[in-house]
Amino acid sequence: MKTILNIICKKRVKYSILILFLLFLYVTICAFSYVNAVSKDLADSVLRLHVIANSDSKEDQNLKYIVRDNVLAYMNELCSGVTSKEEAIKIAQDNKEAFRQIALDTIRENGFDYTVSVEIGNFSFPTKTYGDISLPSGYYDALRIKIGEAEGQNWWCVMFPPLCFVDVSSGIVPDESKEVMKKDLSDEEFSLISNEDDSEISFKFKLIEFFQNVKIFTAKN
Repeated sequence: MKTILNIICKKRVKYSILILFLLFLYVTICAFSYVNAVSKDLADSVLRLHVIANSDSKEDQNLKYIVRDNVLAYMNELCSGVTSKEEAIKIAQDNKEAFRQIALDTIRENGFDYTVSVEIGNFSFPTKTYGDISLPSGYYDALRIKIGEAEGQNWWCVMFPPLCFVDVSSGIVPDESKEVMKKDLSDEEFSLISNEDDSEISFKFKLIEFFQNVKIFTAKN
């Protein structure tokens, strides 16, 4: 009798472990699918700017910001009235050489002779906050500008919709930029990036961060 009971108990333990494993697998797959869907929608709605300084010296970092300001000023002129990311990317692609020349001219005007490379591609980004909007880490389309050896600190922002010039004093993203993002995102997705004080929304944001960071880490290794 004891032998039979032991066999039954062992089977129950095995079944319990199997059920728990399957439940864990199901939850993981659901979470992964959710993260992929939200991340894709977020990535599809923005075009980012990535400027990399020659080095971390004070002079090179200051130069990076001057290049950034001149590139953004030109991009804002070009993108006035643009209502989609596709349009913004097309404009950026058509003006790659112009961006490179603006960066080169800025560098020369400030007494440096660094080279500049400009590319448009899909790159990994860390989590960044722009006023009252936060974008989780992940892969985003971006205009990348490398100055000189490009071994210094990065600078990131969103070129479209324009989140680069957030009012520092208020920390609020312009309503026009939010409206552009709202058109391409669901209500829940927009809530996720809007820094809402909601425990469920915060958890989902952290979930996206976790899976995207794992993906970035895996890709780099």
